[in-house]
Amino acid sequence: MEYNVNVLNASEKEVEIKLSYDEIKESIENEIKKQTKNLQVPGFRKGKVPRNILKKMFGDALEYEAADKVATEFFWKVADEKDLRPIGKPAMTSLDFEPEKHLTFKVKYETLPEINVQNYKDIEIEVPDFVVTDEEVQKEIEYILKANQTLIDADEVGDDRNYHIEVEINRTDEQGNILPDTKPEKLTIDLTNEQIHPQIIENSRGKKVGESFTFQFADQRKQTNSDGVEEDVTDNYYYTAKILSIKKVQLPELNEELVKKVTKDRLSDVEAFKDEIKKDIQKYYDQRVEEITRTKLLSEIIKNNDFTPPQTLVNNVLEEYLKSEENYAKQNKISFNKEEARNRLRKSAENEVKWYLIKEQIQKVENISVTEDELKEFAQKEAEQTGLSVDKLMNYYKASNQVERIIDEKLFEFLKSNNRIKRVDPKTLYPQKEEINEQ
Repeated sequence: MEYNVNVLNASEKEVEIKLSYDEIKESIENEIKKQTKNLQVPGFRKGKVPRNILKKMFGDALEYEAADKVATEFFWKVADEKDLRPIGKPAMTSLDFEPEKHLTFKVKYETLPEINVQNYKDIEIEVPDFVVTDEEVQKEIEYILKANQTLIDADEVGDDRNYHIEVEINRTDEQGNILPDTKPEKLTIDLTNEQIHPQIIENSRGKKVGESFTFQFADQRKQTNSDGVEEDVTDNYYYTAKILSIKKVQLPELNEELVKKVTKDRLSDVEAFKDEIKKDIQKYYDQRVEEITRTKLLSEIIKNNDFTPPQTLVNNVLEEYLKSEENYAKQNKISFNKEEARNRLRKSAENEVKWYLIKEQIQKVENISVTEDELKEFAQKEAEQTGLSVDKLMNYYKASNQVERIIDEKLFEFLKSNNRIKRVDPKTLYPQKEEINEQ
């Protein structure tokens, strides 16, 4: 037997195997016997048809079919003997069989790549230095006050926007005539909402129950004209709204009583409450910065150690992504385009596989692991928070993927301490702070 392995890329190889007929003769004969075991030919018992008769009937077809199965059998034998370590499903790329002479075939297969990780230290990245402002604390307080508001009947919509109005809306033409084949719609409009159309806020001002106001909005879209040129088109929509009821919004005072209600008697001091809000917002920002730091570090390390990942693993991860998105779409009753999602998520699946293989190598090189004492120390901290026993937590860690999670945390701390993480003004990275949620 002769065999040769060609490296196609970091994760893909092709083995060529050449076998003499003497090496495969017995296997070919056994395969043919299996094929003809239940073959019925007039004048012969089932499975007892002489070989020369079969040759006249089928020519070399039985041998060719047997050769294909023998090739597969020998591939796995070679894979085991030569430690080829294929993953996924290998593919036969060519097969050359000459009865009584030889069998030569090629099999393409994937394997875990050998990665010599480098350039994962001394990387410089910039992350936003988010600091909570007094305005953000005030916005959160306003949200809390709004969540505890009360509504009282009012006769007229005032100038301060602190109103809810129940209206009956009809769609009309530009002259105010109700369009035929349309039905009125009742809804409640919160005029304090920043998303409310400005015309509704302005035109409802000073109106009383039973009175009406009008508003319109324009919808801009692209349309291809008769000359095949894409142009902007504006559709105008006109409405009349009759006020059915008016409620005045009364916001509570931020005092000791409200603080005790919101915190369930945990706090009563207003300033202490404001400090806690500030700390909570800062904690959220710090968590986001950690996520951004992790994402940027991983991205740079992958870029410095790029390779073609095994598509078998990539497809496995991708299928999990797709399953998750499809379930989310079903639960929320939104449309789901599997092909669009597959194309969109493939890069993320590739990067996840790349990082998994890279991080394993870094952990080996840097000897990052979790000792029994470290695991116990971690369990003791969680035991204080959860009330569970240390032994139960230790058993849980070992029976689940918690050990891997702890190793990942240690690796991230190692990477943070061995790379240059520069905090910069968020405005230099993002036009608006809200955009961090998209990172």
